[in-house]
Amino acid sequence: MSDRPKIAAHCLTPILYVRDFAEAMNYYTGKLLFEKLWDWGNPPRFGAVRLGNVEIFFCLGEQGHPGTWMSIFVDDVDDYFQRIKKLGAEVIHGPQDEPWGVREIHVRDPNQHVIRFGHGIPMHDPKLEIERVPFNARIEKRLAALMTDLAQHKNMSIGETLEEMLLHSFEKVRNDGVASPHTERTLSFIQSLKTKHGIDYDCHASYRFVEKAK
Repeated sequence: MSDRPKIAAHCLTPILYVRDFAEAMNYYTGKLLFEKLWDWGNPPRFGAVRLGNVEIFFCLGEQGHPGTWMSIFVDDVDDYFQRIKKLGAEVIHGPQDEPWGVREIHVRDPNQHVIRFGHGIPMHDPKLEIERVPFNARIEKRLAALMTDLAQHKNMSIGETLEEMLLHSFEKVRNDGVASPHTERTLSFIQSLKTKHGIDYDCHASYRFVEKAK
């Protein structure tokens, strides 16, 4: 085995052939909600757009051919679909739950490139037979109210929501953290629930909880 340090790679940026630079830039920024980062040349022949942390390069008449396929994961593909559909994007498939655990739409651009936008969904197969048992517990009143609203938001029972959160919390991720089952959109919703229910303490506050005397 080599003692040499591993090669550090930080990102991958696709380069798409475009027949008309302005047309491509306008489609991605005006219909797919990307932002323009930069262009090069006068008139421009090369440039970049970005959606979240994803960047794409455009090259006028070179570096590829029409019909490239790509996959981009977003936080909520249904919300994205509704927004870009109103703007006139050409959605040729979906939204649809796929058997490989992704809910997807397929979007075609003027150069026949197709982007599969999607977000992960729980895998329901193969089935895992279990036995559920009653579990009596007392938790802080405001947290109980938040949990009820969160379960309803996720179309799950309170028990299923607790199972999901517990199992994710057992999984360690990079930088000494643990996995979370919540998307950015759900985390934003949780923040609104914290405000709604007056939860003004931090995530370590439970160690200081003392029940009121009856």
